[in-house]
Amino acid sequence: MQLLGVVGPEARTLCERMSPHLDGRVAVVERSAAGARSGDGPAPDGPDRSEGVDAAYELGDDGTWAATGEGRDLDDVLDDLAATFDHALLVGFPDADVPTIALGDTEAENAVVAADAAADVDTGDALDALADADPHVTLETLVERVKESPRADRAGAIATFTGRVRARDDPDDSRTLELTFEKYEGVADDRLRTIESELMERDGVEEVALFHRTGTLEAGEDIVFVVVLAGHRGEAFETVSDGINRLKDEVPIFKHETTVEEDFWVHDRQ
Repeated sequence: MQLLGVVGPEARTLCERMSPHLDGRVAVVERSAAGARSGDGPAPDGPDRSEGVDAAYELGDDGTWAATGEGRDLDDVLDDLAATFDHALLVGFPDADVPTIALGDTEAENAVVAADAAADVDTGDALDALADADPHVTLETLVERVKESPRADRAGAIATFTGRVRARDDPDDSRTLELTFEKYEGVADDRLRTIESELMERDGVEEVALFHRTGTLEAGEDIVFVVVLAGHRGEAFETVSDGINRLKDEVPIFKHETTVEEDFWVHDRQ
């Protein structure tokens, strides 16, 4: 799912102008805090929640729906959307770690386009910023992707692997605070696609999807996903294992570790 933020006056107006130009399903996520949209007006009301109810959904006969709840932040919502939407436009999140269009005098941490008003933003520039951003990918994203394979009718198994940031290897180790991953641009992605293709040549393996996140990830966050669609569980499990081993051995992605005591590039210690 590709992400783009828009902040400032007329942010919603710009999203409405961009949405028809996007292929696939589009979601708009708006911040509802008072004043967060700088004059764009209040968020639409969701269904009422009774005392003790953390989330409420309202479904229409035509498939329309509305919801309200608590206990979800922006990352949680994006994780929910990633498997079924192709694009998400984020309105009113100036601190979000996504490319952002800043309108008026509004500042954004990751501004890639700035303009006085929505009418001053070139739609092509906005679409380019969205397309160039790293996608938001979850394990569910890849599971849904392999399910849509034209070869899915022959598959009776989906096996997955998720690698995450480990806080420590041993109880006496210094606690890892975060890992930062950098990839060899172009080469890393090409190598991932090659591994996928070669694994799919195996008998009984119908689809393979590999994904490795980059940037800074904190302890407990997901790093890497491997998903295999196969005829039976045996070849599915075997291919998942081989997939993560080949990814670690062959894909040029470099890891920098920050612990409570030091910072270092992991390849320098090997």
